[in-house]
Amino acid sequence: MDRLELIRQQCLSCRECPLCQQRSHVVFGTGDPNSELMFIGEGPGEQEDRQGEPFVGPAGKLLDDMLEMIDLDRSRVYIANVVKCRPPRNRDPLNEEQAACRHWLDAQREIIRPKLIVCLGRIAAAAVIKSGFRITREHGVWFDVDGARAMAMYHPSALLRDPSKRPETFVDLRTLRSEAKRICERLY
Repeated sequence: MDRLELIRQQCLSCRECPLCQQRSHVVFGTGDPNSELMFIGEGPGEQEDRQGEPFVGPAGKLLDDMLEMIDLDRSRVYIANVVKCRPPRNRDPLNEEQAACRHWLDAQREIIRPKLIVCLGRIAAAAVIKSGFRITREHGVWFDVDGARAMAMYHPSALLRDPSKRPETFVDLRTLRSEAKRICERLY
């Protein structure tokens, strides 16, 4: 059993915070464990909790479309979340819940060792890039984080609620593709 699968198996039985009490499935992560590009969302929603996979509901369909716009698909990236269990009523994960889950995400990043990280939304950006991250002002900006280049984009769910943010996200996607072509050897 490889290291990522071992961590996944351990995560499936995690009971480190109250989110475990209502989950249907732990949503660990999916995609290419050798990818140079990792997407990180905040946490699973209802569809993700039912299926045990990240980004499978309407936001996941939009994420697939976004990847297609830059000539990628799920098979060539790795997708994870800050928390691995669904917060009730899709509320933002609490700081304690994020802290309890942090070692799972850290282990994923350590094993995958992505060159690029894209945080989907403010919660993920605040957890990975810097606390107090301002998504409206700092989306599309590159940061150096633990040996990787990281940026944030609006979460696909936010784009579904407010389509007026889509043009900005299209610019962010072009920025991502440009940086990926510049520093990734196997992605394109």
